[in-house]
Amino acid sequence: MSVVPVILSGGAGSRLWPVSRTMHPKPFIRLADGESLLQKAFLRAAALPDVAEILTVTNRELMFQTADDYAEVNKAELATSFVLEPFGRNTAAAVALASLYVEERFGPDALLLILPADHLVTDLDAFVAASGEAFEHARQGRLVTFGITPDAPHTGYGYIEAEGNTVLRFVEKPTLAVASDYVASGRFYWNAGMFAFAARTMLELMGRLCPDILERSRQTLAGSRRASGKRLEQIDLDPTLFEGVPSISIDYAVMERADNVAVVPCAMGWSDIGSWSAIGDLTAPDDDGNRVDGQAILVNSRNTYVQSHDRLVGAVGVSDLIIVDTPDALLVANRNDAQDVKQIFSRLELSGDEMHKLHKTVHRPWGSYTVLEEGERFKIKRIEVRPGGRLSLQSHHHRSEHWVVVSGSAVITKGEEEVFLTTNQSTYIPVGTRHRLENPGILPLVMIEVQSGDYLGEDDIVRYDDIYGRS
Repeated sequence: MSVVPVILSGGAGSRLWPVSRTMHPKPFIRLADGESLLQKAFLRAAALPDVAEILTVTNRELMFQTADDYAEVNKAELATSFVLEPFGRNTAAAVALASLYVEERFGPDALLLILPADHLVTDLDAFVAASGEAFEHARQGRLVTFGITPDAPHTGYGYIEAEGNTVLRFVEKPTLAVASDYVASGRFYWNAGMFAFAARTMLELMGRLCPDILERSRQTLAGSRRASGKRLEQIDLDPTLFEGVPSISIDYAVMERADNVAVVPCAMGWSDIGSWSAIGDLTAPDDDGNRVDGQAILVNSRNTYVQSHDRLVGAVGVSDLIIVDTPDALLVANRNDAQDVKQIFSRLELSGDEMHKLHKTVHRPWGSYTVLEEGERFKIKRIEVRPGGRLSLQSHHHRSEHWVVVSGSAVITKGEEEVFLTTNQSTYIPVGTRHRLENPGILPLVMIEVQSGDYLGEDDIVRYDDIYGRS
């Protein structure tokens, strides 16, 4: 029987700003061992037996960065597939689409394992064993959730009350006193947000409990564009159809209302990595309780976490702090207020400041760009195009561009003209001119771009043709 792990990769991870941004969300955060949370989720999925392929539901803008992360760790060359959302519609829509896709491709008895992309599991053997037990329940027509055996009362998690393997109820995040009673009773588990079921089981339940979500998801899947390649399937959801799918979590839509839910109690070193305090706890402390990821010197300081990979951070006489340094933003927070970092993210978003959305270095399907400097009416970027990479044919209403090749070779379309440039050569793109840049070589192409104009936002792009499907 086919097993299809489904990695749900969405959300902004606002509590982990400034590393997590809308276009570089929490799953892409690299831990101290160099692996991202997304890569760890992929490796967990790949460790399961009988995996037919690994399906990922994510935003279409994150597809190529996701594929790059997978390519680094997919040594067994497992087949991958993507359902690409134009915007988020919560987890019920994602699960419905995944279930419909798996039923269509592998049959109604195929087993799905829903895995959040931004959680951490440190005991892989325990995860595989718990998944095997969950699949046994799923083969019997049950929905299965994973209950983490709590080692302390925690107010940041939802709880599952169970009798044996039978779920009695799901409980929202409790107060500390209530959580303490839950742990003492031995009947409650943390809700890990992972689920297993046969495609047939989920679709039958959704048809009964939330038929509107199921039917509109079915219509969206049928009306969306598909592409196939070597060990790759891709479904680009139609925005108009997808907008009609109700936005609700799978917990509310199905799990809390179904009468055939089982739980698999387990202890697998699970954490949802919901704050910088949780990230800090993954690094071994020194004798003063300080934890450092990167470059830092701490003097007369205690219980402080520092993450800085681009420059040295010095701290003297501080306690209970979180210090996270990135090229364009610095976070300083009290460890006890780590959850409130999301308020900074929210204020940036409300003000329209792109620092909630983008880093200075932004990944694109063709490579990346880094903003080196910007001021009134100008912006300077370093652009790197991977071999064979090709930007869209585009124009801008408000800016002109000067391009200088630093290394590599470039083919540039400029209006009706096509030019070939090498190191130290340059060209000028006037406002409104259709243009395209591509790297025909076998080495990376590095360029400096100088933009001039009265508006330099990234949304001033009109795409006419794009090999990555963004036009």
